[in-house]
Amino acid sequence: MHTPSIRPILRKLIRTGIGRFRFLMGTVGMGVAVLFILLAVQTFMNFNELLHGKQNANETADFLVINKEVTAATQGRKELSAFNEAELDSLRQQPFVEKLGTLTASNFNVNVSSYSDAIPFYTDAYFESVPDEFIDVTSEAWAWKPGQRDLPVIIPTFIIDLYNTGMAMSSQNFPQLSLEALKAIPLRVLLKGNGKEMEMVGHIVASSDRLNSILIPQSFMEAANRTLGYRTGAVTTRIVIKTKDPSDPQLVKYLADRGWRTNTDKTRFSKVRVIVNWIVGIVGGIGLVMLLFGMLVFSLFIQLTIASSKRDIELLKTLGASPRQLQAFLMQQFMPVNGVVMLAVVGGLSVIQWVLHRILLGQQMYIPPYVSVATLAAMILVLGLIWLTNRGTVRRYLKD
Repeated sequence: MHTPSIRPILRKLIRTGIGRFRFLMGTVGMGVAVLFILLAVQTFMNFNELLHGKQNANETADFLVINKEVTAATQGRKELSAFNEAELDSLRQQPFVEKLGTLTASNFNVNVSSYSDAIPFYTDAYFESVPDEFIDVTSEAWAWKPGQRDLPVIIPTFIIDLYNTGMAMSSQNFPQLSLEALKAIPLRVLLKGNGKEMEMVGHIVASSDRLNSILIPQSFMEAANRTLGYRTGAVTTRIVIKTKDPSDPQLVKYLADRGWRTNTDKTRFSKVRVIVNWIVGIVGGIGLVMLLFGMLVFSLFIQLTIASSKRDIELLKTLGASPRQLQAFLMQQFMPVNGVVMLAVVGGLSVIQWVLHRILLGQQMYIPPYVSVATLAAMILVLGLIWLTNRGTVRRYLKD
């Protein structure tokens, strides 16, 4: 225990050994370094919450339709546009894929026309089918059995919008039609292939925002392909995957490396994620460098303080102050300052976090109003590192 006469002398030596201004500058530098590190940790946690947090998650997963890109080297070679089993198995095993389904294409010619002269039209068409679990609509009419002449059809929503805002608006002969009106219009569907012909009565039963394809039931597609198909064996040119995060950089890179294409509007945030990860890493790197620099400054400060007061410290040893007592006193002088710096930084981050929480709530996004446990753990870790550095420096320069 320090005697009352030694403590004031030690305190005076610490204050005059190196100067208050330099001590203040070292403290500020340390505070800025800690701020950068904790800010990087909190930014990463906020970003992770925005992407994967339950309160920011969509009610359903995202679905991506994937096909191979046709290039100058592959055009004219249709077999290169198909997926083989090895490619499908490899994709199924990827961590970003929850489910994988194949879009089955019509292997015959399709012509669609109107029975009514009020809305006359005729067009060639192209049908696809997909397992029901990948369809985002439910309808009792979405079913087909052998011998059934009615053919339920799901069309993409964008086709309805394109017709109503484009074709109907540019011509006096075409009225605008709601989805309900389209459901009431029967369609003459003529199927040809393999020297055979089949006529069905098509009915639009729903529209889909998920798959940009004209869909018919899987059961009818399989039966029609067997009867009318000009090609033997199934060929998979488009697949659909269910994924929690369509902007996952791993997913985007996987597709890009193989020349596969998908809806870029859903994957465009991948670049944003990579940029944010880089920014977080850079901020953390700067904070780490500054922390090392700050600890070096404090270490030098302690060394200079002890060196400038070496003669007086030796005198205090002669008067009965042991090296252990001197070490304990010096640590008591330096560490509380570092603790105050830590609390000030966390307090500032808490204010910033609360403000961001309120701002993002107005944008229908959620981050916690308080700093994360990881940030507090990082603060304790940094404080422990500073303590070890200071303790090592003091012990090294106050040896017997």
